[in-house]
Amino acid sequence: MLNQYQTMTSGINLNTNSLRFRFQVASNLGDPSSQLFKTSSKNMALNQDALNALRIERSDGPAPPSGLRTRIILIVAGVVVIAALGAWWLNANRAAEVETIEVTATRGTGNNAASVLDASGYVVARRIATVSAKMMGQVEQVLIEEGDRVKAGQVLARLDGSTVRKQFELSRQQLEATRAQLAEVKIRLADAQRATKRAEQLRAEKLISEAESDTVQTNASALQAQLEAVQHQVSVSEASLKVQQQNVADLEVRAPFDGVILSKAAQPGEIISPMSAGGFTRTGIATIVDMDSREIEVDVNESFIHRVTQNQKTEAVLDAYSDWSIPSHVVNIVPTADRAKATVKVRISFDKLDPRILPDMGVKVRFMDNRNESSSSSTALIELPTSAIVNETNHRYVWRINNDRIERVAVSTGVERNDRIQVLAGIQSGDHVVNHPASTLQDGMKVKAKN
Repeated sequence: MLNQYQTMTSGINLNTNSLRFRFQVASNLGDPSSQLFKTSSKNMALNQDALNALRIERSDGPAPPSGLRTRIILIVAGVVVIAALGAWWLNANRAAEVETIEVTATRGTGNNAASVLDASGYVVARRIATVSAKMMGQVEQVLIEEGDRVKAGQVLARLDGSTVRKQFELSRQQLEATRAQLAEVKIRLADAQRATKRAEQLRAEKLISEAESDTVQTNASALQAQLEAVQHQVSVSEASLKVQQQNVADLEVRAPFDGVILSKAAQPGEIISPMSAGGFTRTGIATIVDMDSREIEVDVNESFIHRVTQNQKTEAVLDAYSDWSIPSHVVNIVPTADRAKATVKVRISFDKLDPRILPDMGVKVRFMDNRNESSSSSTALIELPTSAIVNETNHRYVWRINNDRIERVAVSTGVERNDRIQVLAGIQSGDHVVNHPASTLQDGMKVKAKN
């Protein structure tokens, strides 16, 4: 075999020196006839017999039998079909993960959508006070913190009472001194009255002169006047003692009513005063609010104030809880208008207070049409997030989950508010639907809830 290959290759004689290229450029480049190209292929010989020996004849090898070829094709086709069926079965039985929500019904009124006016306002407390001391003094103790609930009369803070207590003690001693003086005058008056009786007897017997008798009576009258003066002094001392006693009591700052502490404005060591004295002097200890006096104040444009009536039903929605509708009603329409804003203030009371309602919260109020109140009845309202509703050209639908598979259910919708929409028909309370459905969902697809 090696000898045959050598023989075949030896028959090919390629002499590289036999290829020669000559180029001659004439002086006139514009003339194409001036360039000479010569190619010489001398000594280039091809052994035709050697080339024929290198040719591969296909008919020399044995061809595979046709039956074996058919079996190979069938085996490959079977493997492809089995792989396709396996992939289809895996995809058909694999559950897609979806976000689910449970449909719940809330109680509402039939005229829920019949509002005649919408307005914005704030939650306010009708009873709120900044508590201060009755006198100027230095804070000794602060017994409350923000958020504490207090009762009427509860001590909130105490002031330094070293000076006031000394003044109280001084008034008490002055009272005792005047009472002792009163007792002395009473004794002297009693003695003068006895002397007067003796002088009258002696004067009747003409044992003393009339001048001496008059002197004794004058002395008794003077002691009587002194007694009355001392009694007045005792009354003054008692009143002064009561004043000092009240000053001592005023050292304790007490809550004027039941409420919640909103802010603490003073700390121990600071000087407070019932009136602003400038500098670093505080005017209050704390701000207290009566949480039972919470209500809503809204400004209604005077062009629409005719739509508001006394005791009109309203629905309040806090900005902090946009999915919570709070029943309320109109309490009062303040009989004055704001010239600058062209609005009228309306007071609205909550039907039932809730701890989540806080003063100064923003709120939106819907004024209901009372004319439909008699024909309305308490019904169950179903609301869903707008993200669970799929919108198409002519209808809306949801994906409802039934036995771990989804089904497409057409729904009828109502009022849309605050990213929630009323569902009037199609689903009921207790159903589970897909929230944020993907566009790849298909009817009958197996799903499972995301963790």
